[in-house]
Amino acid sequence: MLPLRDVNPTARRPVVTVALIAICVAVFVLVEPAGRVISWHQQAATSRQQADAEFTYRYAAVPCELVRQRPLTIADLQAGCQRRPVGAPVFPHKQIWLAVVVSMFLHASLLHIGGNMLFLWIFGNNVEDRLGRVRYAVFYLVAGVVATGAYVVSEPLSTAPLVGASGAIAAVMGAYLVWFPRAPIRTLILVPPIVLWPRLPAWTLLVFWLASQFFVSPGSGVAWVAHVGGFAFGALVAAAAPGRAAARRR
Repeated sequence: MLPLRDVNPTARRPVVTVALIAICVAVFVLVEPAGRVISWHQQAATSRQQADAEFTYRYAAVPCELVRQRPLTIADLQAGCQRRPVGAPVFPHKQIWLAVVVSMFLHASLLHIGGNMLFLWIFGNNVEDRLGRVRYAVFYLVAGVVATGAYVVSEPLSTAPLVGASGAIAAVMGAYLVWFPRAPIRTLILVPPIVLWPRLPAWTLLVFWLASQFFVSPGSGVAWVAHVGGFAFGALVAAAAPGRAAARRR
């Protein structure tokens, strides 16, 4: 099931949500090797993969680095996360804690960023409207950190970089479930050769999405624990937040 749009008007423009989408797209297209589509024809596939790997290891969060509180070494990459550093760090000047925030704005592919930004646009504007712009921005960033923390707890010795806004967006979805469970969502349901696009209550889609995370293949490379952790955080924050009237325009 893929959400296409919701029928849930807002009282003010989703400035922060649009800004987050714009930043992610700009970083992907202008900064990340994976997004430089124009230059792909000039590079061999192996060269592109090496550039992508170097970029993500240089800038993205890595559980082993956060647990050991030091950048990875060659020994970490070759033999797994070492308790003590063996050899020089691959990227000695990497800011491993800053990388947690940076990871939230990096994506692995066009499909990855396309799906994330679609979900952020559909669910983010109403959550922003409910929280207000400043609190929404803080909520989003903290949610991304919490989601990363959940993944690090589950895979503390992993040397694979963690990229994507999925954890923070999952928190937005969790808050949406609590605040707008009956909001109609136009949803694409594709079961070849049948194609449907009914309006479903938000809770149906969001609960289905959450349940699907527990069936993600271990070899898929998807950090589903970060998704679940982010979703739970967002739902808890929304449930604990005091009720407030619809936000006024400003």
